[in-house]
Amino acid sequence: MYDNQRIHGCTLHIDIKQGKVWIQHNSTEDDIAAELVSLGIPKHDIVLAFHAPSRRRYTEYAIN
Repeated sequence: MYDNQRIHGCTLHIDIKQGKVWIQHNSTEDDIAAELVSLGIPKHDIVLAFHAPSRRRYTEYAIN
């Protein structure tokens, strides 16, 4: 911290929209999507929102 200034950064950002899990940002070393699948969430209910919509169709996960 510099001069009592707070520095804030988002490590993981996940939203739930219309019953789907949207992974907006992941700066961890963990594959959060794979962990969610291992917990029972189907891939068609997980959106890798950090990818552009045009690139999502090349993943095994939901497009939107």
